[in-house]
Amino acid sequence: MYYSTGNSHKKETSNMSITKYSEISHFNHPQHKLRFEYSEFPFKCDGCKEIGIGSRYKCSKICDYDLHMHCAIPSPSFFHPFYPKCSFQFLSLPPGETPRFCNACEKNVTGFLYHCFSCGFDLHPCCAKLPMALDDGEIKLYLYRKVSSPCHRCGQKGRSWSYRSKCKKYNLHVACVRDMIVESWHEVYVGRKMVVGSGIPSLKNSLMTTHNSKSKGKVRKCCEIAGFAVQIVVSAVLGDPTALIAGIAGSLMSRA
Repeated sequence: MYYSTGNSHKKETSNMSITKYSEISHFNHPQHKLRFEYSEFPFKCDGCKEIGIGSRYKCSKICDYDLHMHCAIPSPSFFHPFYPKCSFQFLSLPPGETPRFCNACEKNVTGFLYHCFSCGFDLHPCCAKLPMALDDGEIKLYLYRKVSSPCHRCGQKGRSWSYRSKCKKYNLHVACVRDMIVESWHEVYVGRKMVVGSGIPSLKNSLMTTHNSKSKGKVRKCCEIAGFAVQIVVSAVLGDPTALIAGIAGSLMSRA
């Protein structure tokens, strides 16, 4: 496989080869093999520099080195339905000297990324691979580049990519989900404020509620559904859409 380095734009042979599904060699950590594992505790990816949870590849030795699944086994190039004229190339570093940001979540890009040299667009690996639809059996959400309805968390329209429910009542900016994760990062990392039994950051009370005209029962049900939506989207942004869905019923973040 060939990957472009961030500053030279030249192709280099990565020495990344999959020896077996549970263990790989990676160009960014050639001294030790990386083993596949599943952890309910958050980690910081040493590839894209963003946080993750669930499935990851971790150094088999004592190194504190972790990679998202999408960073451990990236695609040399790919096309995204939101940008049909773009060809995104995997880079180990952002190109050039100018600070760059992800076009999906609007956050800074400081590590692994996908870059389109023609248009200048950038995507975090996990943002690039966000599922176009999320469905846990209770609620179904679709990914949009832009929506006209306000975000359930910030109340604003536009901004970043969004997940919107099939019923169109719930809309969450990917950027807002990133903000929620970053705001809770410290408590999460030191083991506080965790959702019971899952190791996922508890983000309750982070959603806007405008239900003044509704009965208490309807308000509770609406917030519970919104909680489902947030959990599903958070898990996708963290790099593993299955991380929260398994334990979602018993740990709704929107409950008091």
